[in-house]
Amino acid sequence: MAAVGLNTHTMLRSASLSLLVAAACSTTGVSFQPTPVGVAVRADGGLFADYRADGKRGPVLWPLCAVGDAAITRAHPLADVEGERRDHPHHESCWFTHGAVDGVDFWAGSGEVVAVGEPEMDAAAGILRQGCEWRRPDGRLVCRDQREYRFRSDAATATRTIDVSVRVLAAADRELHFGDTKEGTMALRLRNEFCLDGKAGAAGSVVNSEGVRGKAVWGKAARWVAYSAELDGVPHVVAMFDAPGNHGHPSHWHARDYGLFAANPFGLHDFTGAPPGTGDLAIPAGGALTLRYRIWIRRGTATPDELETAWTEFDAAADR
Repeated sequence: MAAVGLNTHTMLRSASLSLLVAAACSTTGVSFQPTPVGVAVRADGGLFADYRADGKRGPVLWPLCAVGDAAITRAHPLADVEGERRDHPHHESCWFTHGAVDGVDFWAGSGEVVAVGEPEMDAAAGILRQGCEWRRPDGRLVCRDQREYRFRSDAATATRTIDVSVRVLAAADRELHFGDTKEGTMALRLRNEFCLDGKAGAAGSVVNSEGVRGKAVWGKAARWVAYSAELDGVPHVVAMFDAPGNHGHPSHWHARDYGLFAANPFGLHDFTGAPPGTGDLAIPAGGALTLRYRIWIRRGTATPDELETAWTEFDAAADR
């Protein structure tokens, strides 16, 4: 009888929490709803993103949607969509990790990034916070991180943004090393239409802040990169902005013609031909590395000048 009472109390508390979270966020245009695997983020009467703590490479955002409900990232490997590409199963929609951290491959190898505990929801500000552990294949701890996602939606301009901040924490008794590899770091895997390679519905374009276009954006340093495509006949733009205070700013970009779209400040050997290890970074024992990015999604078009203005606004916000 006591067990039944406890379960009923827990269910009522969970339901009350869900209502309070949704109501508290209503003034910001974004609301949160807890789910079995994380938090559903809603805006403008539709889904903005599902924050999922069950990604193979740590927390992911999937689906990730523009105003009007068009998904902008690939579903695979989280779901199967007919006609969608199924290469690189370690590309999980929207995620943060790296391919060489103390010698462990967290990008495509056997290292694990594990969400610890429940995400913290700051409903009034539209913010989710999550702590994570980076673990070797045998379970030993490599490092920890504290990550924050700040969601905003502006129906008037059909623009949505996600400010992502990840603070990687070294252990108190040893340095932490991020290695020089192209395999990383703040990443999106876009759906077929944004691709450039002419395969499987690819009809996209890409430009960076320096005016470089097409496949040539790969490996280049830039403040921002933006992909454009029509989804169901409607123009959409997806951009990522690198914060000026980030290590290695302006970031180099692991931005491929097949839909991988990642900011990576470490992979200088691959990107520039510099000697191996040039991009290595050692975080001192007890120290931290914070990286900040903005994901910018518009239903509609955006000129390079408009994107530069949007990056400048992000620059000002990142300084606060």
